[in-house]
Amino acid sequence: MRIPKIQMQSTSARIGLDIQKPVQEIKQPKANLDLQQPKAEMSIRTTKSKLTIDSYEARESMDYKTSMSRTREIAQQSIQELLEGIARRAEEGQALMRIENGGNPLADQAKRIGRQPYSSLNIKFIPQAGSVKVNFEPATVDIEIEPQKVINNSTINKPIHNYTPGKIKVEMLQYPSLIIDWLI
Repeated sequence: MRIPKIQMQSTSARIGLDIQKPVQEIKQPKANLDLQQPKAEMSIRTTKSKLTIDSYEARESMDYKTSMSRTREIAQQSIQELLEGIARRAEEGQALMRIENGGNPLADQAKRIGRQPYSSLNIKFIPQAGSVKVNFEPATVDIEIEPQKVINNSTINKPIHNYTPGKIKVEMLQYPSLIIDWLI
């Protein structure tokens, strides 16, 4: 006995894909730089230093005197000697007026006048210590600086962006099929 058989024959479907990939281009142009730095404003003020040396006393102690100082000294010495001379003559006159009191005032006066006074020998350091006066005023410097702000006129450039989207093309390369057949 024969049993009928079913025979099936199938064909799968085949799909074809044509793919175009997307294209993306990005370019970033450089920024346009425009920077300016103005110079800082600076001012400098100075005062000069001052050195003073006063050697007047040192010169006086070494007998290097000015004409004015020398004249003043001689005038004072002359007045002193004049007063001493007047006093001495008055004293001599008084002694001569009292000749009756005894003694020999003329001989005493002659001895005193005829004798030379001794000059003293003194050690003297020339010039005297501390006789030169030095004064120094240092210089001063005043510096003022005023910085200036940066001038920034730079501009940025936007990126250049090109995008082409991808495409997919679908096509049926083979359609599915099913064949059913009976075999007896």
